Amino acid sequence: MLAKVLSSAVLGIDGYIVEVEAHLTGAKLPRFITVGLPEGAVKESKERVRAAIRNSGFKFPNKHVTINLAPADIRKEGSGFDLPIAIGILAAMGFVRRDYLDKLILLGELALDGQLRPVKGALPLAIAAHKNGIKGLILPKENAQEAGIVEDIKVAGADTLLEVVQILNGDIEIKPVQVDQAQLFNASRHYTIDFSDVKGQEQVKRALEVAAAGSHNVIMIGPPGSGKTMLSKRMPTILPDLVLNEALETTKIHSVAGLLNVEQGLIATRPFRSPHHSISDAGLIGGGTIPKPGEVSLSHNGVLFLDELPEFKKNVLEVLRQPLESGEVTIARATVSLSYPARFMLMSAMNPCPCGYATDPNNECTCTSQMIQRYMSRISGPLLDRIDIHIEVPAVPFNQLADMNSGENSAAVKQRVQHAREIQLERFKKVNFFANSQMETRDLQKYCSLDSNSAELLKTAMERLNLSARAYDRILKVARTIADLDNQIDLGQEHISEAIQYRSLDRQLWLG
Repeated sequence: MLAKVLSSAVLGIDGYIVEVEAHLTGAKLPRFITVGLPEGAVKESKERVRAAIRNSGFKFPNKHVTINLAPADIRKEGSGFDLPIAIGILAAMGFVRRDYLDKLILLGELALDGQLRPVKGALPLAIAAHKNGIKGLILPKENAQEAGIVEDIKVAGADTLLEVVQILNGDIEIKPVQVDQAQLFNASRHYTIDFSDVKGQEQVKRALEVAAAGSHNVIMIGPPGSGKTMLSKRMPTILPDLVLNEALETTKIHSVAGLLNVEQGLIATRPFRSPHHSISDAGLIGGGTIPKPGEVSLSHNGVLFLDELPEFKKNVLEVLRQPLESGEVTIARATVSLSYPARFMLMSAMNPCPCGYATDPNNECTCTSQMIQRYMSRISGPLLDRIDIHIEVPAVPFNQLADMNSGENSAAVKQRVQHAREIQLERFKKVNFFANSQMETRDLQKYCSLDSNSAELLKTAMERLNLSARAYDRILKVARTIADLDNQIDLGQEHISEAIQYRSLDRQLWLG
């Protein structure tokens, strides 16, 4: 007796179709084996499936049961195959009609009593089903909202194995889940924090506006309690709104990682991730026997914030260089090589010295110059080379903290940022990037030409402030963004002058 059921699995952040074959034969000693490169959770499914079938009122076959997961050359993981395996066995026994088994994708983890539990990756699996011309999907109710985002596919959420059997046999009808993409997208697009929450720090806010407008990476240097973390958390609120394609791509990553709120269904705000400095390189970049996305991919289309940057292990910081350069992460294993998107803004913060008070007028610094030099050297030149804006964050004086007047809100800043981004999109419409931070040397020559006065100003700054050679390109990129915010075609001395202020760590003061 043989039955075939369609299911799906995730490879990277994309789904692919898996055919689940159930073969029952007579045998002196009943056996239940699963082939097709199953991982641990898939191998253990036989115990869940056996108990779920019996507790749903069906008799488990006293036969040799063979389950094959095709294609057999790709490793399968996760508990989502429980439901299709159970349905395959029941169909082979004649308890389930086969009319729709080749037209539907089945997904779901089974509890021992036959209840369905949610699975990871419902959205990419639904997208894969749609791409392969499959019109229907049956999965746990908790995943129905997420999968229902995909248009032109019928999604049914079920509570139990018995309910799925009844649906397939036509004994009950269930209304497909309908999700209005636009309505859900707009309803989820809001933040609970705002730039107006931050007291003072107007110069820092300006620097972050410039960073948002040009998608520049930022490092903030200041004493404890100066507001570095508070400012960083509000960075997504001034970035341009996610478009639907970005939202779907971001949601896919979080769904595969099992971090998606089932009630939300769609991520409509830019992600903000802030891993602890004890994180491993695999946790940051992604990894595992079967690779999973790391923090850089979970930050895709959003902000990755690294607080206390020098406290991160050096090898952890160095793995950031590839995604910062290419916008993606490639993880190679013996059996598979996967790429995850990782286009994010890097926000980082650090103290000016080990004790934190080198620039604080209210507290005495206890560090020697050698201690400060050693502390600063924990950040490598190649990583610093990928950070365009260095901004000093001073301690906030009492009169600003006590000021009851609110600062400028995020909406007003975002409007200016959006306008600057539109200028850049028009400028770079014939190339494969979208922001000033991504310009190469040839682009700087084309879009960042300087008049004699501006060139002389930059030359003087390079010499007097002992700025490094790598600062030259960064200053031009940031100046281009400042000019865009001012709606100016040509770079002026005021744009160069402001951009020079944002290179603190390149000065002799910091590098010794």
